Amino acid sequence: MKDPQKPTEATKSNKPIKKVIQRDHTEDLVDHYWGSIGYVFGLIKASELKAGLILSFYGILMNLIYQHLGMFFQTGANQVILLLLLGLWLLCTGVSIYFSIRCFMPRIEGKFDKNIFFFGDVISKFGNIQEFSRTFYTISLNEEELFLQLGQQIFIISKIADYKFRNVNRSIRFLALGLLLLFAMAAYYTILVITR
Repeated sequence: MKDPQKPTEATKSNKPIKKVIQRDHTEDLVDHYWGSIGYVFGLIKASELKAGLILSFYGILMNLIYQHLGMFFQTGANQVILLLLLGLWLLCTGVSIYFSIRCFMPRIEGKFDKNIFFFGDVISKFGNIQEFSRTFYTISLNEEELFLQLGQQIFIISKIADYKFRNVNRSIRFLALGLLLLFAMAAYYTILVITR
């Protein structure tokens, strides 16, 4: 029998004894699934932010070019190459802006099974408010069905994120090509001015 006056190892260290609380595996899965959904939504926001920055850059660039456009055509020399470079730059810029705007277009993936977490299905495929509430409650009690619905939602929003990032990637590629053409135009203009 232990002596009640004699300190044990736990009381000698003066550290509080921590209770180990094990969380239910279901809670971990719920956190994992919702964390994944949050992560993919963050990617969607990031792609739209990048597209917005590209469009803002074009706004500034177009303003600068518009203010100095007349200066390019005052050289008096053969301007066919200058006009060709300008035309190619405008084409690249237009395509880049197109892909940036496409990134902002709402993308609804409606060809999948109905899902209690998709707003479009909530209002159109589950009946009235009482029927939806009952279905939502029933599915929430069935762990397997709940995680199946969450997994499908992760897949669908990942597909949307992939679409948006592909558009941003294309926009950036045409932006880079346009900048190369703009530098070539500036270099050609500089050569014309120097040799004039």
